[in-house]
Amino acid sequence: MTEFSSLPETKAQTGDLHEAFATMMRALEEFRGENDQRVGAIEKRMSADVLTEEKVERLNRTIDEQQKRMDRLALKEMRPRLAGGETAAAQPSEHRQAFDADMRGGDERGYRQLEEKALSGLVGADGGFTVPPETEREIGRRLATLSPIRAIASVRTVSAAVLKKPYSIAGAQAGWVGETDARPQTTTPTLAELAFPTMELYAMPAATNALLDDSAVDIDQWIGAEVEQSFAAQEGAAFVNGDGVNKPKGFMTAPTVAEAKWAWGSVGTVATGAAGTFGPGAGDALVDLVYTLKAGYRQNAGFVMNRRTQSVIRKMKDANGLYLWQPPATAGGKATLMGFPLVEAEEMPDIAPGAKAVAFGDFARFYLIVDRQGVRVLRDPYSAKPYVLFYTTKRVGGGIQDFDAAKFLVFAG
Repeated sequence: MTEFSSLPETKAQTGDLHEAFATMMRALEEFRGENDQRVGAIEKRMSADVLTEEKVERLNRTIDEQQKRMDRLALKEMRPRLAGGETAAAQPSEHRQAFDADMRGGDERGYRQLEEKALSGLVGADGGFTVPPETEREIGRRLATLSPIRAIASVRTVSAAVLKKPYSIAGAQAGWVGETDARPQTTTPTLAELAFPTMELYAMPAATNALLDDSAVDIDQWIGAEVEQSFAAQEGAAFVNGDGVNKPKGFMTAPTVAEAKWAWGSVGTVATGAAGTFGPGAGDALVDLVYTLKAGYRQNAGFVMNRRTQSVIRKMKDANGLYLWQPPATAGGKATLMGFPLVEAEEMPDIAPGAKAVAFGDFARFYLIVDRQGVRVLRDPYSAKPYVLFYTTKRVGGGIQDFDAAKFLVFAG
């Protein structure tokens, strides 16, 4: 059998997404064969062969590596293109032309003219200028691809510093009446308010003067590519574990309570029945988690966990001997667990006693990300000479908007 963990790195370098997908599928097929042998040995001798265990883990890691390769190759297709490759129809806007002149040579005259024409509130040299709408969309598009929670949560763009969202605690009263019956006045619904403040997120890519002088380099797409990793890493951590102090409030920091005692303001949990493990009937805990969620949320629900938890679940089968975890159907797709999409978020906790390592829910209704309109860039040619720094900032907030739309699996008895 082919030892996939020793395959050369050429596939990722050639950019062949479909070849990387085929490699992962072959590795998965071998992994499942070895895992079946491991399970069979455990059933016969109550222990698995050490060599088989090692091979299963090695193939498991190979599958993870191939999945990451596919993600990188898919992202590579979104990389900035040379400005010279644009068609004549794609003429840059006046804002973009002014932005390009400022970023390349520090010429702010175009921005000054825009301020005079539109009184648009461009911040000015001390605080940086807002980027063109094309650049802001480019950064947002890249973040949606890189940031796992942003890809599944609701995203709202606002112009204010705080988004305030009312919700009904008790709901409006209703009832049935006959055609000629009196309609008594209903009780006024009790309303409360959720607030989602936006916090400043920054990155500071550096460029050489040679790069800025090169007219073939598209500056705004270059900035989008440079800040994407920094923004995505910080966002990803904050949306999961952020404490709300100068960063968004992460969903894992919300109060939790056993589902039987659930109330608004906390997230319901389902226990595995064994501390730090799935315990006997491992798939039963996942089934309980899925059906704890109401049907209205379950239609668009998915799992969120880190890769180490996923590697454990990848070995699990149902009562019919079928694997619960299924690979992506196409190159660049997402794996599924029990038929629901699975999103990998590295910031989720590992399996441990009392850990809430698996989340399941309709994240579009569960978590809200708030982007304040406008990304700013301040050109700094002085602080790190001979390099030019581009201090790039955006304001982002986030928090739970529907506490009943997701549940956590807690590894406890």
